Amino acid sequence: MVSNLMKFVVSHKKIPILHVNNMCCSKMRASLQRLKSHVPLGRNYSSLPGLIGNDIKSLHSVINPPIAKIRNIGIMAHIDAGKTTTTERILYYSGYTRSLGDVDDGDTVTDFMAQERERGITIQSAAVTFDWKGYRVNLIDTPGHVDFTLEVERCLRVLDGAVAVFDASAGVEAQTLTVWRQADKHRIPRICFLNKMDKTGASFKYAVESIREKLKAKPLLLQLPLGEGKAFKGVVDVVNKEKLLWNPNSDDGKDFVRNPLLEMSDPELLKETTEARNALIEQVADLDDEFADLVLGEFSENFDLLPAEKLQTAIRRVTLAQTAVPVLCGSALKNKGVQPLLDAVTVYLPSPEERNYEFLERISRLLLPFADQHIEIPSLTAGNIALTVGLKHTATGDTIASSKSSALAAARRAETEGGKKHRRNNEAERLLLAGVEIPEPVFFCTIEPPSVAKQPDLDYVLKCLQREDPSLKVKLDADSGQTVLCGMGELHIEIIHDRIKREYGLETYLGPLQVAYRETILNAVRATDTLDRTLGDKRHLVTVELEVKPVETASVMPVIEYAGSVSEDLPTASQEAIENGIHSACLQGPLLGSPVQDVAVAVHSLVIHPGTSTTMISACVSRCIQKALKKADKQVLEPLMKLEVTVTRDYLSLVLADLAQRRGTIQEIQTRQENKIITGFVPLAEIMGYSTVLRTLTSGSATFALELSNYEAMNPQDQTVLLGRRSGLTQVL
Repeated sequence: MVSNLMKFVVSHKKIPILHVNNMCCSKMRASLQRLKSHVPLGRNYSSLPGLIGNDIKSLHSVINPPIAKIRNIGIMAHIDAGKTTTTERILYYSGYTRSLGDVDDGDTVTDFMAQERERGITIQSAAVTFDWKGYRVNLIDTPGHVDFTLEVERCLRVLDGAVAVFDASAGVEAQTLTVWRQADKHRIPRICFLNKMDKTGASFKYAVESIREKLKAKPLLLQLPLGEGKAFKGVVDVVNKEKLLWNPNSDDGKDFVRNPLLEMSDPELLKETTEARNALIEQVADLDDEFADLVLGEFSENFDLLPAEKLQTAIRRVTLAQTAVPVLCGSALKNKGVQPLLDAVTVYLPSPEERNYEFLERISRLLLPFADQHIEIPSLTAGNIALTVGLKHTATGDTIASSKSSALAAARRAETEGGKKHRRNNEAERLLLAGVEIPEPVFFCTIEPPSVAKQPDLDYVLKCLQREDPSLKVKLDADSGQTVLCGMGELHIEIIHDRIKREYGLETYLGPLQVAYRETILNAVRATDTLDRTLGDKRHLVTVELEVKPVETASVMPVIEYAGSVSEDLPTASQEAIENGIHSACLQGPLLGSPVQDVAVAVHSLVIHPGTSTTMISACVSRCIQKALKKADKQVLEPLMKLEVTVTRDYLSLVLADLAQRRGTIQEIQTRQENKIITGFVPLAEIMGYSTVLRTLTSGSATFALELSNYEAMNPQDQTVLLGRRSGLTQVL
């Protein structure tokens, strides 16, 4: 089964390296068993693009369209903003499907895992390939839940552009900030789609202002809504000064008319649109010198004479430069505004050749993705996204070269050119792009198989799942010998447990969910240790004196310092052994056995007997560190979560009172339409099971979002209670 794991591949030119992404492994595994039938069964798909139908294309044009006509995009947003619904409409209008999927009905194309359909959320990213007006679009629908942030990270690494979907009644929400920062890190050009314009409380102006204020972005208003809430019926194209109205009698939103705005029929709307277009032209001119010269020269007297094509070209340039973001609006659920969004993807987002990440693909077997179905293809040109099978020993973040020599040559060339050209997008940085930042888990629990005989099966399953999901950590408890699952949240671990049963047929039992605490020290302590052992005819002797002290800046890894007398003539192997011993000792603190952070280790003296092995050096240093940590004043650090609760005024006091009992700190309370938005910080230990409590308190009307903020010191009383509970002692009041 491992050999059938799927990888996403993005291919580019010049450097003989390929980019591999392990995003949808489990989703593809089941369908590989059905690979005999290339045309999917059981779902109402239309013909695969260009293969069957009236407009017959050559197989080469279907598999390898011109690179300028390719768009690799992702759909990203806060949970419940409508990403999957928007994706379903895109697939329907592009002809990929013949019926509209619905999240509530559990029949969407990209949410096809059982867990996704049951919960109505996206858990793993899914890729779909389709055509739109002569363009090949490779689209990836990403999760919005904070527990699956890594899925978004992995997608963005292989994408050229993204569509950020917003709930028009809520604007920028907690997870929106997270995915936006991820896109910033990978320098992804974006389009904003203000969804749910038909929702009660929807506000185009509020949503735009939240993008400007919270995301620090410059929104370019390419559309204006025709009505809001239940009155929403269409959009105004500001660039072309046209009105787009959808047929109210149409069930699927395919029928809409595009009419120019005229003075006689729409005087007020024409005036508003003209003002918006002039403001847009001025805004783009401020950001693009070439466009500014054009406007100030030929069209300075009358902006109405500026052709739409010229304005679109300039908007595309500032979008690709990421100095501004185009903003469109609509209602995916009501089938309005999706076709213009698809047009904007082709017009304003980059093709692969306009991005700077250059790789060459070299894979034996290739598949084009269609969510949980795919077709095998003979070849693939630069810029496309595809799947490949059979990579048994790869994991997310790996870079694969066609040969060792080509990889070394590319690395040498990157170093040389990177040194000559001090620019951000140099060759060296492109080669290093494959790395992915994996967040540290905040929850853990034990997991046991139904019998001892099934332990090897469980180990194998967990190994497979870790390759697919690097945010899942598995470790062995040294004291009890139990297997411990470490994940990003309650839902994350719950989904993993469910997948083990459904996909691998293995019943497992989870222990109680526990918080991943960390430890630190409050004062500096010195310690000395000597290790003297004789193994065979060889004596191993090490004496080390070191100091462990707290540092003010947060640091997960220990800061290591050497005294001048130690650093002189210290062999590289001995230094590596010392650092291995320090890191090993800091994995388990003296209070809870949790990792130790925010510490510095200064090695003051080191005496090594000739012939002493590096293993003995590491063991001596590790033992000395543990001795010092036990002598120091110790402190437990607990994960602090940033919490955002959206609640109606009627239930505000109840929610605030409950948060006070959970040791929560309220940062601010904002007003958003008829709702109150509470933002603050709550210890993770106090928030377990919060969704059920919040539903009960507010009769199901409130929503909340969580994000890890930082680790913070526990107060002495709470720390005493925690240590007593962990040691099995009962506190007497």
